[in-house]
Amino acid sequence: MLHHIELYVSDLQRTALFWEGFLTELGYEIYQKWDKGISFRHETAYLVFVQADERFMNPPYDRRRVGLNHLAFHAQSREQVDKVTAMLKVRGVQILYPDKHPYAGGVNHYAVYFEDPDRIKVELVAPEL
Repeated sequence: MLHHIELYVSDLQRTALFWEGFLTELGYEIYQKWDKGISFRHETAYLVFVQADERFMNPPYDRRRVGLNHLAFHAQSREQVDKVTAMLKVRGVQILYPDKHPYAGGVNHYAVYFEDPDRIKVELVAPEL
């Protein structure tokens, strides 16, 4: 069982606003909040976002380098994937692989892919039918 994931971010306010809208839709709640960070918890696992020091901002994050590629979350249904997709579009978030959406992961994989403010790829996956 995963305990928590901690990510350093370039702009904590922008990141917190972005992730709060997405994570609360999935049942997460704000768990901890302090000057340089915020965490969101669902049951026993939580995600932590911490403001990176200026000296570590360059080069910026790139998911194609060694390290984290993306975070994937379970959706409750295909309808929830569609609801989140619509919410993201209203907020001006670019949906990745739009020509293949919602089947970018394959014909039996109903999901939405997008990026957070630091370009960390996020995936929301519906249960298989």
